Amino acid sequence: MPHVEVMTYRNPDCDRTTTRQALQEPSTNFAGIVIPSTDPIFLAVVIGLHVPAGLLCVVTGAGAMLCEKGRGRHSAFGTIYFWGLLALVTFATLLSAMRWSEDRHLFALGLTSFALTWAGHSAIRLRWRHWMRLHILGMSLSYVVMLIAFYVDNGRQLPVWRDLPPVTYWLLLLIVAAPLIIRALLWHPLLRKSPQP
Repeated sequence: MPHVEVMTYRNPDCDRTTTRQALQEPSTNFAGIVIPSTDPIFLAVVIGLHVPAGLLCVVTGAGAMLCEKGRGRHSAFGTIYFWGLLALVTFATLLSAMRWSEDRHLFALGLTSFALTWAGHSAIRLRWRHWMRLHILGMSLSYVVMLIAFYVDNGRQLPVWRDLPPVTYWLLLLIVAAPLIIRALLWHPLLRKSPQP
């Protein structure tokens, strides 16, 4: 028998709170986030592998964006981000396969994020035409898509985000990131220093 949970939500069309019953599959609460499974293998992958890989990617991706560009810390953070994202997407693929009908969109987001990272990483390593712009575009969009996947999956459980319409989970990060990415593509100091083929 499925678990019955009483959910309370604010109706945006009026100033009152509505209560309804929702049938849900068995779930596990981990650090305030509901994981829609009690399967020990699923939980081990989520808690023991996927979450740490995601945190590693958030930290190293931000580190690569914020430190001075070029060899050294930027490259080190970027390399760790690349391999961390490969691990994250591998775990996401496994989790999506276990709950395909519910999570196939997360698989697509993960694959898109890694494809963008691969393109950004390859552009700089293989010196593609316009390699620096392609590197900036691929790596930054990869980071944004990774965060979108997190918010699409967990936004309805997070303070502030749960009060927003679900389409916000998909669009808000793109709206915020777009001007920053465009600025980097047009006015990045390394792009102004050395014209590219």
